[in-house]
Amino acid sequence: MAKIFTAEEFDSEVLKADCAFVDFYADWCGPCQAMGPVIDRLAQKYEGRALVGKINVDATPEVARRYRVMSIPSMFIFKKGEPVKSFIGYTDEPSLEVAIDEALS
Repeated sequence: MAKIFTAEEFDSEVLKADCAFVDFYADWCGPCQAMGPVIDRLAQKYEGRALVGKINVDATPEVARRYRVMSIPSMFIFKKGEPVKSFIGYTDEPSLEVAIDEALS
């Protein structure tokens, strides 16, 4: 299961990871709920190679503002603390895997 980050964990874990995938979501968002199982599978697949998790925009609006998240789900791949790729809306699992694999290479 994907980790749900607090604002503090986002700064201390995501921004310090070599590679991280973060889903900006809200509990009430239908497309976000549809992405949930995909994010959980990615967390399992990339365990030990990339940090995969989620951050609730309602609970951490300051982090969402920092990355100008205007629509959810918004997903970002971070490499050494910098966003290198983003996706907005429901995105298929193979596309996300390709992007994470590219960030890892």
